[in-house]
Amino acid sequence: MQSGVFHTTYNQDMVLRPMPAQKIRLALVIIFVLVFPFVASPYQLTLINQIGIASIGAIGLNILTGFTGQISLGQGAFMAVGAYGSGLLAARLGLPWWLAIPVACTITALVGAVFGMPSLRLKGLYLAIATLAAQQIILWLITHWKGLTGGVEALNVPLATLFGYSLNTDFRFYWIILLCLVGTVLVAVNLFRSKIGRAFVAIRDQDIAAEVMGVNLFYYKLLAFATSSFFVGLSGALIAHWRLIVNYERFTIETSIFYLAVIIIGGLGSVSGSIYGAAFMTLLPAMLNNIGRSLEDLIPYIANIIPFLQQAAFGLVIILFLIFEPEGIAKLWRDVKDYFRLWPFSY
Repeated sequence: MQSGVFHTTYNQDMVLRPMPAQKIRLALVIIFVLVFPFVASPYQLTLINQIGIASIGAIGLNILTGFTGQISLGQGAFMAVGAYGSGLLAARLGLPWWLAIPVACTITALVGAVFGMPSLRLKGLYLAIATLAAQQIILWLITHWKGLTGGVEALNVPLATLFGYSLNTDFRFYWIILLCLVGTVLVAVNLFRSKIGRAFVAIRDQDIAAEVMGVNLFYYKLLAFATSSFFVGLSGALIAHWRLIVNYERFTIETSIFYLAVIIIGGLGSVSGSIYGAAFMTLLPAMLNNIGRSLEDLIPYIANIIPFLQQAAFGLVIILFLIFEPEGIAKLWRDVKDYFRLWPFSY
């Protein structure tokens, strides 16, 4: 039974998964993600791809909000920058998708840094309003800059290919999303084991104390916005090359609220919580839809109220988590692990 941490070297202290149980769980996860696409139905592959993209965007937002304490309501707009940026680079300039995506992510990071400048003077609700302004400004530019984005018309993105194979199925694009998600998780986890990540956390906990200790608030806040926007732009770019069509309606304020709900339910300040929240918030409406279809014969009018039930469930779940478990699903899972790790001496 684990009764303490007994690391004797720095290398042991830096290991991500030091305990045998952690390694076993990681091995099971790897086996699952490698086997799942071969046994899943097309509908299930679509859902898992949605979860993967949502997880990347949620991790990006959690870096800013959960770890650095900077509230953002501009998630949808930054996703739009990544989606339109990658789509335009591929469609207008003919860049391959594997080059268009990182370039679009870099552009999104720069845009995020620009809109993050008010964060030095603004906090809390005021910062949230500033990022909400970014949401409206960026969407206005997208819908009115017809020469670049096409305005309200949808942008068609060229089909992505890799080694001569078209990534035209959910099965093939699944591996691209998985690779991007794994890279995002590794970067995020290791980021908060570094000087930069610790500065982010210090700013979240008490920015004045962090500044007294020598943390450059302006630099690290802008870096947090840029880093967060990079990954948010990655999620938007993946949507563009997966769906092959980009429309501004996919990146409205509702998208920003959805991602904020994902990190609240999954767990603020938790990389794994971002994935749990993305899975929960993606599967919840899908489950309600399936339940509605199964009850259509018994309750013919249920199809008309399913969208309202989804909205009600969306709000109810957020309220319940805020009341009963503010630390989200990540805390629930941590409690389960601690129970079995300490059983039968859980006291």
